[in-house]
Amino acid sequence: MYKTVVIDDIFGVSALITEQRYRPDLDRYRSLKIYRGMPNADFKIISSLQRICKDKRQRLEPTILSNFTKYAALEDPSIETSVWRQMILGQHHGLPTRLLDWSFSPLTSLHFAMSENNLDKMDKHDCVVWRIDVDELHERLPKKYQDIMKKEQTTVFSLKMLQEACEGPVEYDRDMQGQAMVIVEPPSIEQRIINQYSFFSIMPIDLEDFEKFLEENTEKTVRFVIKKELRWQVRDLLDQLNISERIVYPGLDGLSQWLARHYYVKETVKDQ
Repeated sequence: MYKTVVIDDIFGVSALITEQRYRPDLDRYRSLKIYRGMPNADFKIISSLQRICKDKRQRLEPTILSNFTKYAALEDPSIETSVWRQMILGQHHGLPTRLLDWSFSPLTSLHFAMSENNLDKMDKHDCVVWRIDVDELHERLPKKYQDIMKKEQTTVFSLKMLQEACEGPVEYDRDMQGQAMVIVEPPSIEQRIINQYSFFSIMPIDLEDFEKFLEENTEKTVRFVIKKELRWQVRDLLDQLNISERIVYPGLDGLSQWLARHYYVKETVKDQ
């Protein structure tokens, strides 16, 4: 069962971004929690593949990846060697995939929660940051996946480890049976992945409702609902902390998005 925490002041935000767990074995403050921010608290967690292809996603996924690889190989020939690499690269360029974006950084996730295509809606609805515990999810993995983690002495999968565990999505779905999933840290194939401190959860194709899965199978998941009255304050705080489109989307596109928001004039200011 996941827990919902409502944040209605800046102190709640501070608690979110500073939570760490002391590990006596390391004498360090470390925590393997990852975060996902969304601009509307009513939004459901759903992969782009499920949202776009719906109940045809199992049949259409191989075709989407095949066509992406065919046309994208000129730019990155290495993607032909791994279907998982195809998914990761495609996800970062807007391809419908079964991957869900997460970040090790709560600040990055707050950025996405405080972002709107239409800035007039910033104070019209609450936003949300989800937090999941990687260790808790990986405890549910089949034995061969657990054995690979033990051999590598890690609790997060790399692309190499994932390829060792299964050849592709068909075998992965057969292994998971809709009851578990892998969290993978992608290779640094582009700057955006590095800047966003990206992780991905790989959704089994027959897992229909991710939030129901979290409700029934986890105890450490937290859903932080941030009240709409706080969003502009947090947004401006993130800018001061150098967390903006300019950083999470390196390049001219991110720079332009940041400047457009930086010089946005609120309706309340226009009326004065």
